[in-house]
Amino acid sequence: MPLLLKLLLVPSLIAAVTLAGRRWGPKVAGWLSAFPIVSGPILLAIALEQGSDFAATAAANTLLAVLAILVFSVAYARVAKRQGVFASMTAALLAWALSVALLRSLEFPLWAGFAAVLAALLAAPRLIGKIDARKTSAAPARDLPWRMAAGAFLTLAVTAAAAQMGPRLSGMFAMFPVMSTVLVGFSHRSSGPGFAVDLLRGMVRGYYAFAVFCLVLALLLRAQPLAPAFLAATVCALAVQLGLRAAMARLK
Repeated sequence: MPLLLKLLLVPSLIAAVTLAGRRWGPKVAGWLSAFPIVSGPILLAIALEQGSDFAATAAANTLLAVLAILVFSVAYARVAKRQGVFASMTAALLAWALSVALLRSLEFPLWAGFAAVLAALLAAPRLIGKIDARKTSAAPARDLPWRMAAGAFLTLAVTAAAAQMGPRLSGMFAMFPVMSTVLVGFSHRSSGPGFAVDLLRGMVRGYYAFAVFCLVLALLLRAQPLAPAFLAATVCALAVQLGLRAAMARLK
C-alpha cells in the first residue's frame, strides 16, 4: 500500500494539477497544488511504515516546514526576475535547506508554530511580488510524463529516508518542495517566469489549508486510528480551502 501511494497517487495528482494549470491558469494550479496532495500521502506512508506517534511528530514538523517552503518561494521568485530556471531553482533549494537547518535547531510548541506559519503566509505574497508574463504559451504535452516521474522519484526518496532521519527531520522533508520543484521548474521553462511566480503566489493561498491539515493530524494521530485522523484532517483542510476560495471570490 505505501509503495502504491508513492508510485501512483503523487504522480497522478501532479498530472491533474498540471492539466488544471493549462486549463485555468497558474493561480488555480498553485492553489490546488498547495493542498496536501504530496505531503499528505507522504505522511500517510510514514504513518503506515513507522507508526502513529512517529507520524504525529512528523506532522507537527511538516507544519513548521511551511516556513521553509515560503522561503523557497520567495527566493525563487526574486531570482527568477533576473535569472533562468537553473539559477532560480538552485537559489530556492539552497534557501529551503538553510531554513530547514535553522528550524531543526529550534523548538516550537505546536500552537506557536501554527501562529508563526499564519503570520508568514500573510507576509509571503508581498515578498514574492509579481513578474509580468512575457511568454504565455501552454506547456508542451510531452513534458507531463517527466513531471510525474520527477514527483514519484522525490516522494520515494523522502519516504525511504524517513526512518534514518527520525520524526522531526522526516516531517520537515515531507514538506520538501516536490510540487514546487516539479511544477514551477517545468512551468518556468515552458511558460516563462511570470507564469512560475503566479503559480507560487497561488500556492501561498493554498498553504492555509495545508497548515490546518498538519495541525489536525498532529493533534489526532496519538488519540485516533489512522483512518479517522487523516479523514478529519482532510475534511478540515478542504473546508478551509473552499472557505478561503469563496471569501476571495466575494472580495473581487
